[in-house]
Amino acid sequence: MPSKGQIITNPTNGDSYQFLETAQDTSGALVTMRAAIKSKGQLVPNHFHVLQDETFEVILGKLTVFFEGSTKIISAGEKITLPKNKPHNHYNADDVEVVYIHTVTPALDFDLLIENLVGLAADGKSKNGKYGLVQELVSLRYLDSKSYLADVPIFIQNLLMKTIAPVGRLFGYRAVYKKYSGLEK
Repeated sequence: MPSKGQIITNPTNGDSYQFLETAQDTSGALVTMRAAIKSKGQLVPNHFHVLQDETFEVILGKLTVFFEGSTKIISAGEKITLPKNKPHNHYNADDVEVVYIHTVTPALDFDLLIENLVGLAADGKSKNGKYGLVQELVSLRYLDSKSYLADVPIFIQNLLMKTIAPVGRLFGYRAVYKKYSGLEK
């Protein structure tokens, strides 16, 4: 379970996340993290969140943001909010680290998602930010933080989530693993 002040680091790329406020701290209102991203390039595909807004306030470096069909650079001292249901992405496109405050509203289980993605990567279950189709479908289906890939029709994603994700769970896949978070989803 994420806790205030906890720092988790992905040993494969050195990216780290410090929980400033967790879902538990804010009674589910929001999650706030300090992210220090050394890796260059997209870590996740373009996506959108059904129920959550994301705000990024850059402290150091430059954050590249894909939003509304174009790419924008957010520099130190600048802030951007990406509203729910709008395709987006954010990543470090430079050779130098970007540090930003990342706030997700409402929290739902977003902090658990981050904790589990970093845990899976630390255990070698991710290659270049990809966790494999079955893991991704289980996460998409069973997390409260509902997200969809921006470039795949929703009806296809829902069909795959309803058919493959339950089978994946039979084989031990989880959206949240007890090993990383102390609870299972």
